[in-house]
Amino acid sequence: MRVVVLGVGNILLSDEGLGVRAVERLRRAYCLPPEVEVIDGGTSGMELLEDLEGIDALIMVDAIRAGAPAATPIRLAGEALPVFFRTKLSPHQVGLSDVLASLELLGRSPRHISILGLQPQSLALGMELSREVEDGMPALLGMVVSELALLGLVAPAISSGEV
Repeated sequence: MRVVVLGVGNILLSDEGLGVRAVERLRRAYCLPPEVEVIDGGTSGMELLEDLEGIDALIMVDAIRAGAPAATPIRLAGEALPVFFRTKLSPHQVGLSDVLASLELLGRSPRHISILGLQPQSLALGMELSREVEDGMPALLGMVVSELALLGLVAPAISSGEV
């Protein structure tokens, strides 16, 4: 099995950098199995095609605007995915929907796709996450670990250090 945890976001726009910050912390806080590749996708689009081609599962981590209170955990999978790509919930949807459509055409798309994130508080210029989203980061990392567990993969915590 080959699984990619893809963090996307623009770290110059406060909570918009959530996905990138989350995968950075995931690497430091958890012992990931060899089947799992963590990719900082930043604001990439079609450049990710080769990295995502032929994988078994994609877990994307991003800020997701769903009209919920700040830092609300959000998981999208299955039938919710087409809705995610039809509505403007994240600035990265256009590039990533192109990547996923290309993989589908090639017959090389992941069998399992999920998108995990938090409702952003702020998308203002700034390199720090808002306090609300920062406080929600441990829950988001727990969601990623739970998603891996759904795939039969165990990712134990390295220590109880700062997440």
